[in-house]
Amino acid sequence: MNGRERIQAIFEGRPVDRLGLMPITMQFACRQIGAKYRDYCTDHRVLVEGQLRTAEKFDFDYVNTMSDPAREAADCGAAVEFFDEQPVALVEDRALLADKARLAGLRIPDPLGGGRMHNGIKALSLFKEKLNGEKWIEGWVEGPCAEAADLRGINTLMLDFFDDSGFVRDLFAFVVEMEMRFARAQVDAGADAIGIGDAAASLIGPQIYEEFVWPFEKKMVEGIQAMGAKVRLHICGNTRRILAGMGRLGCDVVELDSLAPIHLAREKMGPDQILLGNINPVTVMRDGTVELVRESIAECHRQAGPRYIISAGCEIPRDTPLENLQALTDYARRPAAIHA
Repeated sequence: MNGRERIQAIFEGRPVDRLGLMPITMQFACRQIGAKYRDYCTDHRVLVEGQLRTAEKFDFDYVNTMSDPAREAADCGAAVEFFDEQPVALVEDRALLADKARLAGLRIPDPLGGGRMHNGIKALSLFKEKLNGEKWIEGWVEGPCAEAADLRGINTLMLDFFDDSGFVRDLFAFVVEMEMRFARAQVDAGADAIGIGDAAASLIGPQIYEEFVWPFEKKMVEGIQAMGAKVRLHICGNTRRILAGMGRLGCDVVELDSLAPIHLAREKMGPDQILLGNINPVTVMRDGTVELVRESIAECHRQAGPRYIISAGCEIPRDTPLENLQALTDYARRPAAIHA
């Protein structure tokens, strides 16, 4: 059973030979090939080489196109900064929609128009060519709250929920339409799944989440699934207060950060939701011992039960010891683990 077959079987509820293994690696993957992270973010060939090298070395079941959250915003015309050894950053004090009136004239960029989104799509095409069905291929889009924060400025958006709810809904509607076009192009290029990253949603309370964010996340989830792709939801941070809502989205897999206990997610989301995570990427993966990693993954698996895929709570830090990441692989390969 290869990685693609394994993840497909997990999603379909069929027997597998071992646990799935889908950790997020970006800067770590770049380091495996000795490239500058600026190039990993801007040259799809560098990203693909780093992902393939890492997936082969640690026997991951998948590859992904993530590099930073600024692709879509940059193609819209937002001010971003590039650095040699860290992710692309949005310049919040020069937010594209600092003036709300600009939303009315903002045009959705063409995902195939030669910009940063197009670079990600080229990565998917190259993955499909090189992998020949051996591993699960995952694309990525920003969620409604995260992308709205990128375009408007995160601090200003938080005030908008109270000061101008109509504008927020208009902005979210723009984001969903843009992300659906981007997702469609990624699926056409070879993505088996699309990850939705909505980190900013962890900063709001359950009432605002349910009223504003959840309906637009739901549109994205259903829209992507209608394209024939699976959906991985990733919301960084403390999502304890919105776990029930996340569970009602109908995502194929929900990834949990280390601040959100898996046992609580299982309680809120029920026995059938596939969970992924949530080892602390810093205190355990980067700074811990191999034994601590083993203990942590075993505990995550115990809390999640059989509907579980191995990952850290968020990105594997770039200077994580190789033996610590190998410990995840070793646990996944244990035949007894799938019955734990």
